Amino acid sequence: MSETADPDAIDDDYPDDELDSTLGAVRFDGLNPTEFEEFCFDLMSDAGFTNVDWRKGTPKSSSPADRGRDIVATLEREDVDGYRFSERWFVDCKHYDRGVPPEALQGAITWAQAERPHTVLFIASGYLTNGAKDWIASFERGQPPFRIRTWELPQLRNLVAEHLDVAFRHDVSLSTLRRVSDILDAEASLVDALWYGRKPGHDQAVPAERPEEIVAKMRAAMRRMEEQYGAEELTKHTESDWAWGFLSGKISALRWVLGYEWDMLDS
Repeated sequence: MSETADPDAIDDDYPDDELDSTLGAVRFDGLNPTEFEEFCFDLMSDAGFTNVDWRKGTPKSSSPADRGRDIVATLEREDVDGYRFSERWFVDCKHYDRGVPPEALQGAITWAQAERPHTVLFIASGYLTNGAKDWIASFERGQPPFRIRTWELPQLRNLVAEHLDVAFRHDVSLSTLRRVSDILDAEASLVDALWYGRKPGHDQAVPAERPEEIVAKMRAAMRRMEEQYGAEELTKHTESDWAWGFLSGKISALRWVLGYEWDMLDS
């Protein structure tokens, strides 16, 4: 686990203004509840939890079989004397358009009272309502046999700063960074222009040794691209040496961001 990603110390890892300038607004409204759970699963795995078990219980989009906790995970701890021990965490993921109400927390707490994990963690894509926070505070005054932790949007933003790969993998929206889906769309359209520009025009001769069937498929693919983008839009990328170079540079840069080696210009 990254030192700055300690789940017990994430509240103060970054000043808000530094995060604002790095990430901008972090938004999860592009994810449905199941996709948000999957994001939380990968985030916890990346942050150092082990034996992370997503208790979805069904291939359907909802998770009716989780019995009050969406994820069960283990966190390895070490005392100052070197003694190592494991904590079991129950995690309940809440992807709400509005604040999470207290009644949405009670299922996980009821199950935790029966199973006795070390920690119950609520992960909210937004915020808990004041009523939910008051309910947690009142419950904690009864000294339950487990801790209750909450990760709301500010804590998630801190963790996203440490684990951007997870955010990119799940297409989490960061206002100052492009979404992966946007990068993939841009790369695909530019590669189409590259492929089109490398092919002989409809009025140009094709090498005699090229089979007629292959030529027919190539011409058909070119026509489909012309219908999709417009012939003028396609040819502007390759109408001069400068345009060719600019197109190649764009594709190389986008592909480097996506994990390719520099100057990978296959089409």
